[in-house]
Amino acid sequence: MKNLTALICGMVFGLGIALSGMINPAKVINFFDLAGTFDPSLAFVMGGALVTAFIGYRIIFGRRSAPYLAAAFSLPSKTEIDRSLIGGSALFGIGWGIVGFCPGGAIPALGIGGLDTVVFIVSMCAGLLIARWLKPNPRLFTRAA
Repeated sequence: MKNLTALICGMVFGLGIALSGMINPAKVINFFDLAGTFDPSLAFVMGGALVTAFIGYRIIFGRRSAPYLAAAFSLPSKTEIDRSLIGGSALFGIGWGIVGFCPGGAIPALGIGGLDTVVFIVSMCAGLLIARWLKPNPRLFTRAA
């Protein structure tokens, strides 16, 4: 049941990304081009996601002590901002601005094909493996049971 729920959630997310046009790297890059072909639609997509998540979290955490399909919520225990968080965030932002893809948009974009999407996903996976190799910390790369 957990896998089916995850599949349905992923499909809804991918459909939303596709309908909003965020699988098109040019649309994302235009958001960052303030002096040229600026397109504010990404801000509306992110704003809608933030409002939805805010309301959803308030409802779920206010009414439930555990998720429907797990014994407990899996929340991060680390609260400090460190070099890894800042560096990873910076790399993500730079890559997103240069390429126009983030993992959330690239995976649904596989559905329309394109070599650039495949190259991005392969490069992303290679980066994950290199990060694991450079900083072996099993807590960072394992899911809570």
